[in-house]
Amino acid sequence: MAPVLETERLRLRPWRGDDLDTFATFMADGAETRFIGGPPTREDTWRRIAMFIGHWALRGFGNWVIEEKASGALAGYSGLWEPEGWQHRELMWGLLPAFRGRGYATEAATRARAYAYGELGWPTIVSYIAPENAPSRGVAERLGAKQDGSIEMRGAVVDVWRHPANVT
Repeated sequence: MAPVLETERLRLRPWRGDDLDTFATFMADGAETRFIGGPPTREDTWRRIAMFIGHWALRGFGNWVIEEKASGALAGYSGLWEPEGWQHRELMWGLLPAFRGRGYATEAATRARAYAYGELGWPTIVSYIAPENAPSRGVAERLGAKQDGSIEMRGAVVDVWRHPANVT
């Protein structure tokens, strides 16, 4: 089971069944999911949540729900990711539109990365970002990551953003 992590404004917590409605609404919007494979069905969104939970069981790390402390609302997701076929362990994030522009992605990803380096002892971590995904590139830059080439993943070219080593 995923531990609960906190920042000043956010709680990174495990996924729950009652996250489905909010997450399915977000995932159904093609504009919001264009960089992660497009809009899945509600049933596929449920499977994605189950996959996030299962990743913790199989790898010992994974994604958290980003919960805004002030409201208790699901604001997005962030965490550590290495499904079968990934070349490197990844730091990932995504925010629902209503929570963008507040620095939440950077805040959550900073905490998740500190967990990877501090608690898990990882020597490095990357983020895979579509070249046209300017908001995620901006988060990576604010995190101090540097572009380290490009690779093809699942039929698309993505940029590899390498995070500074041992930043906690």
